[in-house]
Amino acid sequence: MSVKIIAFLKQLNENNNREWFQNNKSKYIDAKEEFAEIINKVIQSLALYDIKLSRLQAKDSIFRIYRDIRFSKDKSPYKTHMGAYIAPGGRKSNYAGYYIHIEPNNTILAGGSYRPPANILKDIRSEIYYNANEYKAIINDKDFLKLFEEVRGNKLIRPPVGFSKDFKDLDLLKFKDYNIVHKVSDDFFEDDDYINNSMVVFSKMKPFNDFLNRTID
Repeated sequence: MSVKIIAFLKQLNENNNREWFQNNKSKYIDAKEEFAEIINKVIQSLALYDIKLSRLQAKDSIFRIYRDIRFSKDKSPYKTHMGAYIAPGGRKSNYAGYYIHIEPNNTILAGGSYRPPANILKDIRSEIYYNANEYKAIINDKDFLKLFEEVRGNKLIRPPVGFSKDFKDLDLLKFKDYNIVHKVSDDFFEDDDYINNSMVVFSKMKPFNDFLNRTID
């Protein structure tokens, strides 16, 4: 698996224009089908841990390869990666979920909450504020740190409005995104055991996502 994906994306990176894409549409279709097969298998395995994902399909989770260039200085028409966000409701979900990103030299398994709406972000901060010890136990777990190192995301410079400046873990509330990332090799999905290897990562991600999702549930 992923052989066709990586090969196609490398070529696309060197020929990011509509003419080349149309002339090589069959390569894109092969890569897209290969990616969908990976995502469907991952969803099936994740659904064993989270029943809310049981009706999800790859088509609900995979992002389009076409870039929105209306407000971008970069007018390249296509993304040079393939990504899928696995969460209740699919790729547009406000739930914290699981993200698979295949890109030459930047293939990752990630999760958490990326750019949550203001009301959900406030609720996440409140959940951390009132349950800081529980949250810190999750993000400071030795296996969590081994896989993800740290929580990532854009951060405020000043304390968020509505929270005490005397809160001892104030830095935990400054995030505007709550993301975790595990980098893997480009041939990660070529391994026959990629499902089990993915579940090792995602199972350690689940308590983090569950904590964030309590604000929605």
